[in-house]
Formats: sequence, structure tokens, C-alpha cells
Amino acid sequence: MKGLSVAIFGSRFQSDKRCQVLSLFEAFRSRGAALYVCRDFYDFLASAMTEPPKVEGLIDGDDFTADFVVSVGGDGSYLRTAHRIGDKGFPILGINTGRLGFLADIECTDLPTVLEDISQRRYTLEAKRLVQLKVNGAVFEQYPCALNEIAILKGDNASMINIHAFVNGDYLNGYQADGLLIATPTGSTAYALSVGGPLLMPNTRNWQIVAVAPHNLTVRPIVVDDTSVIDLEIESRSQNFLVSLDGQSYTLPCTAKLQITQAKYQVMAFKPYDHSFLQTLRQKLYWGMDPRQDPR
Repeated sequence: MKGLSVAIFGSRFQSDKRCQVLSLFEAFRSRGAALYVCRDFYDFLASAMTEPPKVEGLIDGDDFTADFVVSVGGDGSYLRTAHRIGDKGFPILGINTGRLGFLADIECTDLPTVLEDISQRRYTLEAKRLVQLKVNGAVFEQYPCALNEIAILKGDNASMINIHAFVNGDYLNGYQADGLLIATPTGSTAYALSVGGPLLMPNTRNWQIVAVAPHNLTVRPIVVDDTSVIDLEIESRSQNFLVSLDGQSYTLPCTAKLQITQAKYQVMAFKPYDHSFLQTLRQKLYWGMDPRQDPR
């Protein structure tokens, strides 16, 4: 890894994880990597530690370059990092200092082995497709693409909303519900999983459309091809609704017409040697574990 530039993004962490984060920086530096850190994350490190790690520079804004990017935290940190990268194509390595961690699936204790695998080029790059949102025919400027899902949700104090969904011009359904998700395979382990959506293998070229608390109990999730064009029209008594892209929420009026398509770029993710999606499912969801045992 000598001579490689590594951009590090992260979130606040609990004080008992300081040693883990310090060992992460030391692991990179011991292999000769040049470290550049997001300014907000570095400021937090400086406030949380007696001596912040040594770095080559700080990153302000989204105009930066790197050989690869490291996200330190949980899946939320990973999603924010992916948004900062945008269409630059830098591969992401997710280090988990959070809780569950489907995207940030590398534990700090595994990092030395993972970095050795990267040095020896024993890894794969997994392309993760995104969904893009257009509002009234124009790309949504505030947050144009999502890695996990785009969610259409009722306002905090509103009653159910009615979401008319069209797939490739054909009318699918009028969903009377608290909301509707259009989720990627990456997002199938996130919000969509909690509302009854199916798990999708990462390389599956599909999206799932999942209602949130539908009024009609016969409504079930449906899986569509990820080249589909999904149009949504929303009715609400409050005359507005929320659109959320990977957890970033915005209020829109019901006059807004939404269109969801596949994004023109992908997020590249490091998959180290001997790491697989099925292995992650077993570890994170405790599949195969005796329910009488304490998973802790």
C-alpha cells in the first residue's frame, strides 16, 4: 500500500472505541499509505483524543481525489461517504465501529488481515447500483441518488397518503399507506427489510417496491427490473409529503411528480478475500444460532 492515498471519512464514536480508531490509522500508516481525513471527522478526533492521528491533509467539500476511501462508523456513515464520492468511482472500504453494519462489514480487529489482502490484491470490487430521483422532470438537486432506497412517506402529523405507482407507463397500484419504498439490493437489508421486503443478493439486477403500513392487507412487496422507470403521483390531505433518500428527508408538495430510474454511475465497494454476502447475513442476523443462546 506504500504510496497509495487514502481518504478517510467517519462519524462520532463512543469513547471506548478510541483505541480501535487509533489502531486503524496506525495500520494504514505502517503500510506507507498517505492519509487524508474529512475535516469534520478530524476535528472530532482532535476533541476526543489527547493526540489526534498524524495525517497528510484534510478534506473540505466533495472535491478530492484518492486511490480508495475508508468509511469509519456504521452503515449511515457509509451512505454519507458514498454521497460524498458521487460519481468519482473511488472504491469504499467500510470499517464498522457502529452496531449492525451490513455495508460497513469489516471489524477493526480484522483490518490488518484485510489490508494485507488489499496489498496482495486479494479482493474484488463489487459494483452497487443506485436509484436516481427526478422531480417534475429534473434531477433532484438536493440529493439526486440513493444507494439504499428512496422512500415516499407521510408527514409527521398527516394521515395516510395515497401513492399512485406506474412501472414503465403501466399503472401498478394506488397505495394507501404510511409510505412506499423503492429499494435496491443493497437496501434490501435496511429499511425495506424492517417493513417485510425480501432480501436480495447484491448482484441481483432488481428493485423492490414495498409499502409501509398499507391499509389494504393484500398489498405485498413486488420485485421489478432495475431498468424500469417508476413514476409516482401522491395525494395527501396536508397537500405535501416527505421524500427520503438514504435517510435524508425533504418536504415536497403534492403537485410534484416523481420519477425513479437507475443512476448513471455506481458505487464501488471493496470485498476482501473470503468475505461474502451470505457470510455477512449469517453473522449479522444470527442465522443458524440456537435461539436459547444469548447472541452477545
